[in-house]
Amino acid sequence: MFKAILITKTDSTQTAQVTQLDEAQLPQGDVTVRVEYSTVNYKDGLAITGKGPVVRKFPMVPGIDLAGTVEASDDPEWKPGDAVVLDGWGIGEAHWGGLAEKARVKGAWLVRVPAPLTTRQAMAIGTAGYTAMLSVLALERHGVRPGDGDVLVTGASGGVGSVAVALLARLGYRVVASTGRAAEAGYLESLGAAEVMDRAQLSSPGKPLGKERWAGAIDSVGSHTLANVCATTRYRGAVAACGLAQGMDFPGTVAPFILRGVTLYGIDSVMAPRPLRVEAWSRLARDLDPAKLEAITTEIPLAAAIPGASDILAGKVRGRLVVDVRR
Repeated sequence: MFKAILITKTDSTQTAQVTQLDEAQLPQGDVTVRVEYSTVNYKDGLAITGKGPVVRKFPMVPGIDLAGTVEASDDPEWKPGDAVVLDGWGIGEAHWGGLAEKARVKGAWLVRVPAPLTTRQAMAIGTAGYTAMLSVLALERHGVRPGDGDVLVTGASGGVGSVAVALLARLGYRVVASTGRAAEAGYLESLGAAEVMDRAQLSSPGKPLGKERWAGAIDSVGSHTLANVCATTRYRGAVAACGLAQGMDFPGTVAPFILRGVTLYGIDSVMAPRPLRVEAWSRLARDLDPAKLEAITTEIPLAAAIPGASDILAGKVRGRLVVDVRR
């Protein structure tokens, strides 16, 4: 038996509670992982509260992230004791996820936890930090360099934004952090933000083109914010879009793209190919300051992930919620 959060649905009523499950109930897979840590991401918030159509079949163990050690494996790449991390691939949506003491998954979904990261640090990074790294890689490959000018991070006090600010600052970029929480300015500056701006400057309907400012941007917000970011990005600059906290609509025009040559990159962390995942995790192990990672991390026990889901949707969570599933 093992402890897990289980989401069930009867008629139109969905519930999530901590329960005991039998290992025989685990879904199919060739690797069994003894989970040590998981997280609460925005998508987990939608799944646990039922406020978004994330869960595709019931019952479901939520959690789009997990890190732990291999307990048993039929995949020759993995052996008992290997430290592994898993982000995306539909876990917590269509396949039982990480908010449990055990998981059974496909070996092809796993990535080795790169030294010197621990499993706890891997989940302090989690999908949010891994997505931030994919966004940084997109800007780098586009050719955005630290000397090119300001790089904007929207939703900066959230999980993706916090890691993006810390990564970009350590890599030498001048980072402007956009947030709706003025009280978090000191926190964002401690992560390396050179400037903090009110999200209200970007979140309302804007003009097709604005004054050129950003050499690059990482946006986890979407909607009017993303449209305004594109409209104010410099000639031949780049924007990495990786979230939809404000909305999944894009009420913009083609003007930034055909008049300024702006490039909009879509960042998919769920189905990203394995070589890209390995590269992203290798860079995170190298480029993310452990002290700053700890500063953005709040650790909670498994049961607290349920109220934590509502908090993250309400924008009350700073940085990352790491769940010790053994507590």
